[in-house]
Amino acid sequence: MTESQRPSGEYPMYPSYGNGDVAYPPPPSYQPAQPVSTGPGTTVWPGPGAADAYNGGAGHGGDGLHGLPQPAPEPAPSRRRVRRPVALLAAVAIAAAIVGGGTATVIGQLTDNGTTSNGSGVVPGTTVAQSSKGTVSGVASALSPTIVEIGATSNAGESTGSGVVITSDGEIVTNNHVVAGATSVKVTLSTGRTYTADIVGTDADKDLALIKLQGASGLKTATLGDSSKVAVGDQVVAIGSPEGLTGTVTSGIVSALDRDVTVAKDGDSGSGQGQGQGQGGGQQWPFEFGGQQFNGETGDSTTTYKAIQTDASLNPGNSGGALINMDGEIIGINSAMYSASSSSGSTGSSAGSVGLGFAIPVNTLKADLDTLRAGDGS
Repeated sequence: MTESQRPSGEYPMYPSYGNGDVAYPPPPSYQPAQPVSTGPGTTVWPGPGAADAYNGGAGHGGDGLHGLPQPAPEPAPSRRRVRRPVALLAAVAIAAAIVGGGTATVIGQLTDNGTTSNGSGVVPGTTVAQSSKGTVSGVASALSPTIVEIGATSNAGESTGSGVVITSDGEIVTNNHVVAGATSVKVTLSTGRTYTADIVGTDADKDLALIKLQGASGLKTATLGDSSKVAVGDQVVAIGSPEGLTGTVTSGIVSALDRDVTVAKDGDSGSGQGQGQGQGGGQQWPFEFGGQQFNGETGDSTTTYKAIQTDASLNPGNSGGALINMDGEIIGINSAMYSASSSSGSTGSSAGSVGLGFAIPVNTLKADLDTLRAGDGS
């Protein structure tokens, strides 16, 4: 038998287990940690504190946990989950801002009353309600209270025409030939109320006049638009007092622009004013167009201007009334109309409008207002 040369105590001795067999490696001197059952499907392993109880966790690095099952790590808070509500809130805020801005724009458009600043050439006044904008009935409802009937008396007789209220205290624009030579002027509002008016200023070269009601206040006023924006084919409405029928409304389109129309400068010159009821009756509303005279003789004293042509029905008494666009803005002052039976040399009553009328562009009026107010017209 070979003897071992190993010195005694060089290798550790391990105890035997009942039957004398040596166990290797030796069993631990403590009971291994067991999982803790907290409920069906859930297992919790002891934390580091349990290992510390086991001899301070000595051996194999001294952490006390080597070789032991470790607790499942808790999931780190998801940054995505934190960011997601923030991103959602930001998206909602942006959408709200966009919707809010669009809503403000729509509300601004819907509450727009049709008037603009003087920089656009529009003089504020009564305009068409948004709900009926673009309709003849809407224009008529909004503008009829601003159109008046004018009755002028002169040495030649009486005449009837129309006018447009432009200030709440009773300034009214009309044609020069409606009031030229008048010794008295009476004005009837759409309500039927009658005022006496003074002639403030006239401009025979442009066939325009300005009169002022005595003691008037709080009147509805018309909006003077911009005739440079008028286009052929635009729908228009005419309001006046043909044949003394106050507040008559007709409609049509703009047929042409810049037509040369010639009218008498002097109301007593061969023809008369407005409807001309005291000057032989009939269609005393003379003018020249295309080298021909209509509605009588214009006389020797005449003036020519560039007119808006319209097929809206105009008749004697419409003179001085309004030609209106569908936004309720005055674009012209009606001044002349053609009647098939009223050419030069013709006699008898007028056959009425045949859809060939003319109006002084409103920009001509606006450029002349200061002169008319000063009474410095020609």
